[in-house]
Amino acid sequence: MVIRCGLVTVNKEPVPLKGIEVEVEVKDHVATVVSTLHYENKEDKAIEAIFVFPLPADAAVCHFSAKVGQTEIVADVKEKQEAREEYDDAVSSGQQAFLLEESEQSPDIFSLSVGSLPPGESASIRLEYVTELAVEADDGLRFCLPVVLNPRYQPQGSEGHGIQVTSVPASLVPYSLSFSARVSSPRQVSKVDSKCSLEPLQYLNKEQTQALIKLAAGHKFERDVELLIYYKDVHQPTAVVEAGKPSAKPGTLMGDAVVMLSLYPEFPQAGMSSLATSGEFVFLLDRSGSMQGARISSARDTLLLLLKSLPVGCYFNIYSFGSSFEHIFPNSMEYSEKTMEQALKKVKEMQANLGGTEILHPLQHIYSQTCIPSQPRQLFVFTDGEVGNTKEVTSLVKKNSNSHRCFSFGIGQGASTALINGLAKEGRGHAQFITGADRMQPKVMQSLQFALQPAVEDISVTWDLPKGVSVTPLSPPLTNIFQGQRSLIYAQLTGQSSEETDDCVTVKYSLAGHLFQSKLGFTLQPTEDTGLTVHRLGARTLIRGLETKETEKDGEVKKKVVDVSIQSGVSSSFTAFIAINKGSREAIQGPLLHRRIPVGRLCSTSQRASSAMFCALGPPAKVEKGRRGLFMKKSAFCNLKSVADPIFCGGVACNSAESSIEKPPDPLLQLVSLQKASGCWELNPALAAVLHKTNKQVEQTKPAKVNGNVWATVLALVWLHGLKLDAQVEWKLLARKAVSWLVAQNGNSRRDPPPHPFVFVYHEWITLFVCFLKHHV
Repeated sequence: MVIRCGLVTVNKEPVPLKGIEVEVEVKDHVATVVSTLHYENKEDKAIEAIFVFPLPADAAVCHFSAKVGQTEIVADVKEKQEAREEYDDAVSSGQQAFLLEESEQSPDIFSLSVGSLPPGESASIRLEYVTELAVEADDGLRFCLPVVLNPRYQPQGSEGHGIQVTSVPASLVPYSLSFSARVSSPRQVSKVDSKCSLEPLQYLNKEQTQALIKLAAGHKFERDVELLIYYKDVHQPTAVVEAGKPSAKPGTLMGDAVVMLSLYPEFPQAGMSSLATSGEFVFLLDRSGSMQGARISSARDTLLLLLKSLPVGCYFNIYSFGSSFEHIFPNSMEYSEKTMEQALKKVKEMQANLGGTEILHPLQHIYSQTCIPSQPRQLFVFTDGEVGNTKEVTSLVKKNSNSHRCFSFGIGQGASTALINGLAKEGRGHAQFITGADRMQPKVMQSLQFALQPAVEDISVTWDLPKGVSVTPLSPPLTNIFQGQRSLIYAQLTGQSSEETDDCVTVKYSLAGHLFQSKLGFTLQPTEDTGLTVHRLGARTLIRGLETKETEKDGEVKKKVVDVSIQSGVSSSFTAFIAINKGSREAIQGPLLHRRIPVGRLCSTSQRASSAMFCALGPPAKVEKGRRGLFMKKSAFCNLKSVADPIFCGGVACNSAESSIEKPPDPLLQLVSLQKASGCWELNPALAAVLHKTNKQVEQTKPAKVNGNVWATVLALVWLHGLKLDAQVEWKLLARKAVSWLVAQNGNSRRDPPPHPFVFVYHEWITLFVCFLKHHV
C-alpha cells in the first residue's frame, strides 16, 4: 500500500501544482534558468500550498513573481523574519501572498508558500536564477536541474529546524515538466549528452555556436535533468566586464562594473615533473541505508582501484559511517602489502547497513588525529549527500582546512550539491558528481591525480588597472589551483578612466619550490547583452563567503549579507522573497487548508551489472638482451600474429577451450585486484586466467633469464594498453607504479644500468600489440 503523503486533499482531489515549465539560456559557462510553476485550486475552500524543492547550491536566485488572473506581483527581497511576518499577516487577512525562502541548514533547498488561493483560482509562479556550469573530467560543462529531492537525514541533537519535505516515488509525482535550453558560445558546440531522453539537437546557425535542446515528452521524475555540453577548445581563459545598473548609485555593487575572470592554469613542466610519493590518504565512505545496491558496490570497486594506485611510502586509513562510524585501523598506517591486504579484506565485506547519515562525528574523529610529519593529509569523502546539517559539516571542514585537502563525491540522484561542493570548497579540494550509469572510478581517479599533484602555495592575485579605477574582490582568496581546472574570480571595478590601456590580472603561486605566474589581459569596455548576470553571480559569491565567515561579530555579518542581498535582489539564508496581491482581500470562511506538494524521490534498487567478454593475449614475441637492456625484435611480430590469430574472432574469444572458462564480470578490476602494493604482478594461475590463458601457456612464453614477476608485470601492462586504453584514467596511476617497479628491478641487477631499460620492453610490446589489434580485431 502506498501512503500518499500530501498527494491528495481531504476530498481526494490532486494537490494544486499542475505543471512546471523550465527555459534555460546558456551563454558559454553561465546558465540563466527561468522556471514557471502553475497552480490551480480545485477545492471549495481557500488553500495554502507548500512546495519544497531543490536548486543548485551555487545558484543566485534573482527574480520571483506571481501572476493571478491578469495581475502580476513582483516579489521584493526582505529580511527573512520580516518577510515571514508580512506573509502571515497577509494570509490571515485574506490577501494572496507568496513566500520564497532558502533553508537555513542547506542552501540547495528552497520552500515556496502559496497562501490564500481562493476556490477555482489559478496562479503562475515565475522563478529565475543564474548559475555557473561545472567542468567535468572529460571537459564537458555540466548543467543540472534538480528535480529529485531525497529526504535529508537530520542527526539527533543537531541545530536548526529543517524544512519538512513531502516526497513520493518518482512515478507518482502528480505534475508535469517541460524543458528547453538555448546554448550559445563564441566556440563551436561540439555535442550535448544527457541521461534523459532529448529531442534531436538543433543548431541555430551554420557556425554551430548556437543550439537548441529540448526534453522529450513523457519525462519521469526519476532523475535530475542533466546536460553535458561540449565546446571546442573549452580551456580558454576569458574575462567578462559587465556595466553597472544605470539607476543604481555609483560606488555600490550594482552601480559599478563587475568583472568575471575564468582561468584555466596550465602548470609548467618544471612543477609537474613528478607526482607526490608521500601523503596521508583518508577515505570516508557513506554506508547508510540509502547507499544500498549499486552505490555501495561501485564504492567498493572504487576503493580497490584507489588502494592499488596509492604510492609506496604513503600512509592511509578507511572510515565508514552511518548512524555510527568505523575505521579499519586505529591510526593511519604505512602503505605496504600487509596493510593493503588487510584493508581490501575489510572493504569486500562492507555493506550499506549502518543506518542513518551522521557524517559529522567521523569527520571530528579524523580531525582529532595528529597529522603525520611530511605526509600531507588528503581526505576523500563518498556520500549520497542526504543530510540535514550541511552548514555544520562544511564549517567543520573549513575550520580544519589548513591541515588537509578534501575531495568529495556525490553519488546518485538527489545528492546535496550544497554538501558536496561545500566540502570541496572549504577543504581546498575538488568535487565530483556520479549520477545514473556514470562509472565512479574515472572521476575518483582524476581526483586522486589532483591530490598527488604538488600543492600550490602562496597564491596571490594582482591587478594592473588604469589610474582612477580601483578593484574590490567579491570572491574569497584563491586557496587551491589544479592543473587544467577552471578557477573563477569576481571583482567590483570602481571609477572610470578615459585612457585606453591594456588591463590585466596576474595570478602568482609557488609550485614544488618554484615561483610561477599566469596573466590574463582584458579591456574595461563592458561586454554586450549580459544583463546583470555577472553582478548577480558576483553578489552570490560575496554572500556565500560572508555566510561562512566565523566571527564574533555575527550581527555585523548578517547585516552586510542582508544589505547585499536586498541591493542585488539575490537570495540568502538571511532574506526571503515576499509578494502580496494587495487587491485580493477577501474574508476567509474557516481555516485555510494546508497542502504539501510532493517532490520526486528515488527508490533504492539494485542495478544489474553488465559484463563483457575480453580478448586474450597471444604468446609474446621473442625478447632478447642487448646493449640497452631487454628489447623485442620487430621481426618477432610475425610470431605474435600467427599464434594469436586463432584467439580473436571479431573481438570475442572464440577458441572452444577458452570460451568454456567462466569469465569474471569485470576483467579490469580482476587484473587490478592481483597487483601487489609494490606495483608488480605475480606470474600465477590467477593472472593467466585474466589473460584468458592457462598458467602453462604463460610460463612457456617467459624468456629464460627474465624474472617471473617482471614478466607478469610486463604482460599486465601490455594487456591494459592493448585492451583497456579507453579506461586509461582508471589505471594510469597503478601502471605508473608498475613501470617504476620494473625500472627498480633492472637497476638492482646491473652495476651501472642504462636509463629505464625496461621501459623499452614495455613500449615495444605496446607498439606491436596495439598494431596487431588495429589490424586483426
